[in-house]
Amino acid sequence: MKKLLIAASVILSVTASAQKAKSKAQPAAKPVQMTTQTQNEGPKKAVVYQVFTRLFGNKNTTNKPWGTVQENGVGKFNDFTDKALQEIKGLGVTHIWYTGVPHHALVGDYMAIGISNDDPEVVKGRAGSPYAVKDYYNVNPDLAVNPKNRLQEFEALIARTHKNGMKVIIDIVPNHIARKYEGKTNPKGVRDFGADDDKTVEYKRDNNFYYIPGQAFEVPTSPDYQPLGGEKHPMIDGKFDENPAKWTGNGSRLAKPDINDWYETVKINYGIKPEGSKDFPELPGGFDVKSYKEHYAFWQDKSVPSSWKKFRDIALYWVAKGVDGFRYDMAEMVPYEFWSYMNSAIKMKNPDAFLLAEVYNPREYRNYIHLGKMDYLYDKVELYDKLKAIVQGKSDADGIADIQNGLRDIEKHMLHFLDNHDEQRLASPEFAGNGSKGRSLMVLSATISTSPVMIYFGQENGEPGDQDGGFGKRSRTSIFDYVGVPTHQRWMNNGAFDGGQSYADEKELRDFYKRLLNFTATSPAIMGEYQELQTINRRDTPNYGEAVYSYGRWSGKERLLISCNLSAEKTVSFELKIPSELLKKWDMSDGQYDVTEQLYGRAKSKLVVKNGEGKVWVELRPSESVIYKL
Repeated sequence: MKKLLIAASVILSVTASAQKAKSKAQPAAKPVQMTTQTQNEGPKKAVVYQVFTRLFGNKNTTNKPWGTVQENGVGKFNDFTDKALQEIKGLGVTHIWYTGVPHHALVGDYMAIGISNDDPEVVKGRAGSPYAVKDYYNVNPDLAVNPKNRLQEFEALIARTHKNGMKVIIDIVPNHIARKYEGKTNPKGVRDFGADDDKTVEYKRDNNFYYIPGQAFEVPTSPDYQPLGGEKHPMIDGKFDENPAKWTGNGSRLAKPDINDWYETVKINYGIKPEGSKDFPELPGGFDVKSYKEHYAFWQDKSVPSSWKKFRDIALYWVAKGVDGFRYDMAEMVPYEFWSYMNSAIKMKNPDAFLLAEVYNPREYRNYIHLGKMDYLYDKVELYDKLKAIVQGKSDADGIADIQNGLRDIEKHMLHFLDNHDEQRLASPEFAGNGSKGRSLMVLSATISTSPVMIYFGQENGEPGDQDGGFGKRSRTSIFDYVGVPTHQRWMNNGAFDGGQSYADEKELRDFYKRLLNFTATSPAIMGEYQELQTINRRDTPNYGEAVYSYGRWSGKERLLISCNLSAEKTVSFELKIPSELLKKWDMSDGQYDVTEQLYGRAKSKLVVKNGEGKVWVELRPSESVIYKL
């Protein structure tokens, strides 16, 4: 769900306001050969593969705008076969984030298995937003071959993913839930959200929602939007039964939210009073350096709001089923004290749980990491935004050094990505223009720090996201509609998962991702030290280029020099200068040293060290990078 930047102190008052271009294939690369020592040495980088679960296995290519599930098709849990999972694993992936698994509101008929129909006037699209969860103790019935056994089919997918050597991440969305939440399969003793609320008041600490007493909810309207694209439906009548009205998910306190608000959801109350003060215990000073065990111990004798307990229990339910981690939607709209409470409880059950949060306010990063006990945050508003501006010719590369320096103390926590369900596709005309033009951005994202790196399914094939799904807009693969993903479908090849229908440039791009991510996942240097080479080369190196960024990475015996041409238009050639400071760290004296390029299998080059300074010749075509290994 695309969000606005929201400061933690105001989390309750903010309202949200073509045919695929063919790229010129690069020369075939030799496979990267990893030594046993490299494979087994030290910690490894986490590589996350985000997949929109209902789209992955869909073989239907109709792509009718506002198409039904019968017309446009839908993928299933069972489409993630052992072959499919091995192909994902072969990319270097360590974790699969199955997006859209919890049962969310959708326009479909599952009344035969006891699920009520959802009103299209409070559902975005036809397939529905995965961030309007309707039942946290079960999964989307669309994803099951037998909807009645949907939970068992997902449990089988968890086991299958583990068998194929990867871990499982799913979404939890603590800030908001669907307007019509119905827990049909709650464990014994679990009460639905709002079941025990006092609806006569706007706020009470243990209410799960905020209310607008005396006013009924009104369906938002707009001359530019009609549910289901204007199709007639028996439930489209301008009404939705909610009295009193609840605050909307993005914090709107209007009984009739704006059409641009998150009107399909309602805001969860975490004990923040309407004026913004906290109605729960705060963490004492010094807890930013304490362990998750100490955080867990702190909360054991504390009285906390009802919503805290409900979401903790939801998370632990999925941990018990074998889920290895969570991606938290819009985490900064929920107080970090709650995250301390829930994340420490998760870590007590699984110390290795992978906890990733969507946070867009850099001023709050350290609070959510150190006090909220998050493992990872999106590095969106700094590195991602910078790289996007560079490839579009709107910025030079120099500011990357400042970004990395500013995040030096938390760099391992800042997950890097170039594509996800919220953002414009990397290969879209609105971003890079095609997948090949994003190659150098991906090299930098994957190798500049020790943090995890993530790709979004189809990114490795150059998916431009240019389908008109209906509610979803071009340049993003729709998360609201039943659609197909053409480049992915060609690689999927009717379930063979062998690239049998992929175009030549799509095969080349996927091979590039496979080489890059496998190198990244096994290189000790990528999990070691970093030093930027930008400042000295921008100052002293002729023809260096304003869109080039270079740095060194090292650990133990492995030393790397990495140079990325982030321009999609210009070729550059230069002598990369290596300062004496870095050469001393590497214990390198004057002489000549062989360097081997790791991405494209080129002939060896030479690093020449003279008078304590080094130089190596670099030639980079547009969107190309080199990883020189000494």
